[in-house]
Amino acid sequence: MPAPPRRDEPAAVEPEPEPQAEDEQAADDQPRHGKHRRRKKQPLWRELVTLVAVALVLTFLIQHFIGRVYSIPSGSMEQTLHGCPGCTGDRVFVDKIVYDFRDPLPGDVVVFQGPNSWTGEQVRADGSGNNPFVKGLQYLGSLIGIAPPDERDFVKRVIAIGGQTVECCDEQFRVMVDGKPLDEPYVHWESGGPDERQRFAPVTVPEGTLWVMGDNRANSADSRIQGGGGIRGVVPITKVIGKVRAIVLPPSRWQGVGDHNPQVPTPVAAPAWHTGLPAGLGVAAAWPVLWFGRRIRNSLTSRKAE
Repeated sequence: MPAPPRRDEPAAVEPEPEPQAEDEQAADDQPRHGKHRRRKKQPLWRELVTLVAVALVLTFLIQHFIGRVYSIPSGSMEQTLHGCPGCTGDRVFVDKIVYDFRDPLPGDVVVFQGPNSWTGEQVRADGSGNNPFVKGLQYLGSLIGIAPPDERDFVKRVIAIGGQTVECCDEQFRVMVDGKPLDEPYVHWESGGPDERQRFAPVTVPEGTLWVMGDNRANSADSRIQGGGGIRGVVPITKVIGKVRAIVLPPSRWQGVGDHNPQVPTPVAAPAWHTGLPAGLGVAAAWPVLWFGRRIRNSLTSRKAE
């Protein structure tokens, strides 16, 4: 018979199970930062191709739907726009959106594609130059519609619109529309002033077309001359590319391009002392009114006190 255990000996203690399942579950719950952060870097050539593709798409959208920069190669719009053969003329930004919402108005300076009868004095898209690399890029651009290969674009000011009759001149050699002389502060005369050569017979502008002229009247091949003059010199509205908004280059010429409507006479400005006269009379009359009001208020107050 086995002997019973002694009371002074401690009973055997079983070891506690290790919490392996809980540790594994906790490890699974922790984010594996290394796997999430590691991404395969794109090759450099693929990033360059993506950048070029995005640039081409943006260039196409901007130049076809928003606006474009043109250079002025001739002096027909002096002194509003500077240009001359063989020199670096003004670069102007042309807004292509505005005429989606309205037709050109008298006074607007517009760039348009010349009708078949128009020749000479074309403006060109900025960046033509003689650089072979630039020419190659322009050729590639023309293949996808970014830059037309043979542009025949002109810049002039709208003088009359469809339905109006334009002629020159009155006794002061001013152009007239519907029998009324125009107010044209932008006109520049290289030869010092107008002469009999500026006269032309009345022309009724057909609907949907424009009569355009250069600001440098003695040196501008415009609707008076192009196509033989007369009704053959008008420009269809469908040929208009956009409105000249501003001169962007050179920096010394940064400025907006005005659109003064020559058919609306400029109001005669009053002299400076006439302008300040109403304000002076108002101040002068205010003092007696204030003094008289205070006297009445004081008299009423004293009577109430009595």
